Amino acid sequence: MKYDLLHIQGKPYVLVPLHDYRELTDSEEDTNLPPDVLDKLAAKQESPVKIIRKFRGMTQADLAKASGISRPYLTEIETGKKDGSVRALKALAEALHVGVGQLT
Repeated sequence: MKYDLLHIQGKPYVLVPLHDYRELTDSEEDTNLPPDVLDKLAAKQESPVKIIRKFRGMTQADLAKASGISRPYLTEIETGKKDGSVRALKALAEALHVGVGQLT
């Protein structure tokens, strides 16, 4: 398979189709998320917490309760106003049934 080579600010980058990229970086964390959700996560246009929460059919109140954090704090994490503590990210990952790496 042939990929396109791009130069950005003098550095070479390889343009890889998203499907191929997912196959190259496939991990066990990804196995419980469908391709459309993985595409949204890879695009990084929205908070991974929000993407996975919506996929799981949870409201912010549901996720906040399941993870033991406040809904306002969850909102700040989803909007990017706060990164979220390690404890909060672990709790969110557990409640969403994903690895912590999926949320960063």
